[in-house]
Amino acid sequence: MNSMITGSLVTSLCTALGALPAMLFTNVTHRGRDALLAFTAGIMVSASTYGLIPSALKLSNLFVLAIGMLLGTVILTVMEQFISHKEPARSNLPPSQGTSSSLFLFAMALHNLPEGLSVGVSFGSADHDLGAIVALSIGLQNIPEGFLTALFLITHGMYKWLALLLATLTGLLELLFCWLGFLFIGSFTSIVPYGLAFAAGAMLFVVYKELIPESHGDGNERVSTFAFIFGLLTMIGITHLLK
Repeated sequence: MNSMITGSLVTSLCTALGALPAMLFTNVTHRGRDALLAFTAGIMVSASTYGLIPSALKLSNLFVLAIGMLLGTVILTVMEQFISHKEPARSNLPPSQGTSSSLFLFAMALHNLPEGLSVGVSFGSADHDLGAIVALSIGLQNIPEGFLTALFLITHGMYKWLALLLATLTGLLELLFCWLGFLFIGSFTSIVPYGLAFAAGAMLFVVYKELIPESHGDGNERVSTFAFIFGLLTMIGITHLLK
């Protein structure tokens, strides 16, 4: 139990740790923001196709994957219609950017939920070493994800302290679901693959609907394309090293 508490705390706080350096970034240029959006898109595509989708297939089958991804896509489509009618938190933030930030944050939070369940289920399994390995792997991935989440929100006009708080909260959601996965391992084992597929569908929706069009709409297509590839390779490299 103590190892699970320690492992889950470290895993979740790695998101906040990664978000802290983003506080140092000020006055990001439009070109730099487009490159960041594309880099983030590459990270999310890689996390979905190289991490979430193979994990969901390993734990279930193609039918479960399809159901989960379609649910993620449909729910974010409905959310987008709702969010687009809400005023953003700051008056100088265009509505389109407010929608993009909200969907991005929601997708990243969704991404953390099945990961938290996976950590909890791993600690509750018969293999006592599995929990520590899974917690370490996900924790290391959370560092760049926390940085990108906070920096993305900051470059979209959000106050730095609020961006740090929201990025940290996505990690705390992972902590909550880690404990739930540990306490109710029998109930959540069958749900994990649906959650992984759901998060993959939600993340790919945000990438295709928001991040790529926004990063390619102001004449920075070439630098954004290379940033996307670098983001893709970065996350593949991190995932590969942790296997």
